[in-house]
Amino acid sequence: MAAAAPGALGALRAGRVRLVAACCARLGPVAWAGDPAPRRGYSSEVKTEDELRVRHLEEENRGIVVLGINRAYGKNSLSKNLLKMFSKAVDALKSDKKVRTIIIRSEVPGIFCAGADLKERAKMHSSEVGPFVSKIRAVINDIANLPVPTIAAIDGLALGGGLELALACDIRVAASSAKMGLVETKLAIIPGGGGTQRLPRAIGMSLAKELIFSARVLDGQEAKAVGLISHVLEQNQEGDAAYRKALDLAREFLPQGPVAMRVAKLAINQGMEVDLVTGLAIEEACYAQTISTKDRLEGLLAFKEKRPPRYKGE
Repeated sequence: MAAAAPGALGALRAGRVRLVAACCARLGPVAWAGDPAPRRGYSSEVKTEDELRVRHLEEENRGIVVLGINRAYGKNSLSKNLLKMFSKAVDALKSDKKVRTIIIRSEVPGIFCAGADLKERAKMHSSEVGPFVSKIRAVINDIANLPVPTIAAIDGLALGGGLELALACDIRVAASSAKMGLVETKLAIIPGGGGTQRLPRAIGMSLAKELIFSARVLDGQEAKAVGLISHVLEQNQEGDAAYRKALDLAREFLPQGPVAMRVAKLAINQGMEVDLVTGLAIEEACYAQTISTKDRLEGLLAFKEKRPPRYKGE
């Protein structure tokens, strides 16, 4: 293989430096300033402001935030109002330094999210459809870009945009009875909320094409077998087995250093989009962000004194 021209190599290195610098800029300042089974609302009379419930858990679960979709009459489908509420919640959470992990779940039995609200879309002029899908994509991207770990708890149906919402989360857990699929080709359209990009990254290109081309729907066991979800649980009597598992995972994350969790997520996400050499440079830059923190010194001191560390996110 011919050697790369010096100018081209220099340009490549410069590009890597710019990318690493951009990743570091996204970190921002490193200083940081329940009840597992809430009562569910199933009424068809739910007020629009209650379609997404934001709960900050307390006591041993402090730092865990639960976003509960509660739009039973629309099968939790993504309407204009629900998207607005998601956008508002994400904007608040991304700058809240007390938040450590976010769980997205449904408060409606048997449904995670049925995708876009097709009844609402049927009333749209064709000129409105593109901007609406762009809004779905933007909100899902914002969820994917949240700086803390995110977990999708899939206790029911997750189709189309509902699965795309779950794919934007770092970790997905599901009940064995859950149903998941990108079914848009049945409607003569394609996934528009990131599904054509995130599904191949999650399970591989060939299998993702097969599932999208066929509009196939998988149950929890099948989804686990192809790597779409990390954990599959037998559904319990309350119908919230996936949520309970997500809560267990979130509790595992809580003792870790808050700054380290954020930069670890950033290093992984950014590194997966570039070549290995650039990815290692991103890792180096992210690691450097932890060296000057008080938490790192506290971790070493706690190890020496054989006690649990008391991290403050500083």
